[in-house]
Amino acid sequence: MKRITIDPVTRLEGHGKITIFMDDQGDVANAYFQVPEFRGFESFCEGRPVEEMPRITQRICGVCPTAHHMASTKAADAVYGVTPPPTARIIREMVYDAFVAGDHATHFFILSGPDFIMGPDADPAQRNILGIVSKLGVRLGQRVLRHLAESHEVVAMLGGRFVHPVMGLPGGVAKGVTPDMQLRLIEIGESMVEFGQFSLGVWRDLVLASDEFRDMIMGDAYLHRTHSIGLVDANKQLNFYDGKVRVVDVEGHEVAYYAPHEYAEHLAERVEPWTYVKFPYLKRFGWHGLTDGMQSGVYRSTPLSRLNVSEGMATPLAQEAYEEFYAYMGAKPVHATLATHWARLVEMLYAGERMLELARDERLTDPEIRVIPTETPTEGVGIVEAPRGLLTHHYITDERGILTKVNLIVGTTNNHAAICMSIKKAAQALIGGGKEITQGLLDRVEMAFRAYDPCFACATHAAPGDMDLEVAVYNAQGEEMARLRRDPSAGGEG
Repeated sequence: MKRITIDPVTRLEGHGKITIFMDDQGDVANAYFQVPEFRGFESFCEGRPVEEMPRITQRICGVCPTAHHMASTKAADAVYGVTPPPTARIIREMVYDAFVAGDHATHFFILSGPDFIMGPDADPAQRNILGIVSKLGVRLGQRVLRHLAESHEVVAMLGGRFVHPVMGLPGGVAKGVTPDMQLRLIEIGESMVEFGQFSLGVWRDLVLASDEFRDMIMGDAYLHRTHSIGLVDANKQLNFYDGKVRVVDVEGHEVAYYAPHEYAEHLAERVEPWTYVKFPYLKRFGWHGLTDGMQSGVYRSTPLSRLNVSEGMATPLAQEAYEEFYAYMGAKPVHATLATHWARLVEMLYAGERMLELARDERLTDPEIRVIPTETPTEGVGIVEAPRGLLTHHYITDERGILTKVNLIVGTTNNHAAICMSIKKAAQALIGGGKEITQGLLDRVEMAFRAYDPCFACATHAAPGDMDLEVAVYNAQGEEMARLRRDPSAGGEG
């Protein structure tokens, strides 16, 4: 059996490889995504004081430390049974929205955007942010960098550090906001809203205007009918920081709506022997393997999924973009995997608008920013929407607050089954039939993977920080026919 291996998958974070097996007719018989990194972060957190977890768990990942920090802080609140004061909640959510706005921009303009702006057949040395700048101009690069700097400034201003923040405490935050800081936060919020609108314009002009990309987005090769999951507020509208988890089935009907502490009643995790990443699934439907459709337990937790579960957006400009999205796609829910990039830009605009709303809140400078815990610690769950999916931290402690059990379900882990399915379907649609196996063809397979913005250093809880992924192709006799491996440290697409 012929085999194709993509190792490393590029412009991503973590390590993994794609192996594609060909049958005697030269068509794709199967495809596997494997993650060889060891998964063990929960185990070495046991025995630690729970209040240390917001500083420890953010070290899982240098891409989304703010997500782990915030989920952990919320879990610590729940362990101690303490509710932060309103101003502390505002500060937390504002910082979190700024983080999401920056992370989404990083993925679109640096990780996934080169596929669309430069094209999948472009020279790999040009299929990156530098290629985008050379094509669209230095001013675009400067605007992207300014947005990222502003996102980091908000996190650093209130979080203490822009990479690994230290703001979160059980019952509140460590630092308040002065009037001068509030003025600067408002300026940044206004800039983020403008950048969100600008980015959607780039999508319209460079992606939707292309017949090739429009056909790819709407085509069957990148489509999977799965259930959707996401965090929503009391109006069942998108919120990244807080709310309840809503699940809709493949037809858009609500099948679950639960508080964070009820997550184990709805989700289970499947273990397979060929990967260190688990496969979460919906208990209501059960595990039926890597299949989609109404009876499958597989769900997706992505920007697209969050729009699918939301009954609109809580800010006006994002609501307009939300309505435009579904009008163009023709129905709700949307199952087109590549449309996730568009949904991500809608979310980026929402994050900017929401951050600006919170920055303008008159309660922001109130000095009451923490309630000291007094209850005996027990058990707690914290959930936020990481940029790449629902992030769950579940802690159990003894009466001294020492952790006895930790469970984490990170954003990418939610999507593991869907990622495997998407890679296989794209490979079957794009490879075979006597076609020459080219870099451009394999990049189209990677595009199915990249849409999820996966972070396998988080999902496997391992130390390496580069996405080192390889694609190999094997024929029916087991002979290697092609292998593409790109070293991120060598430049190019890394």
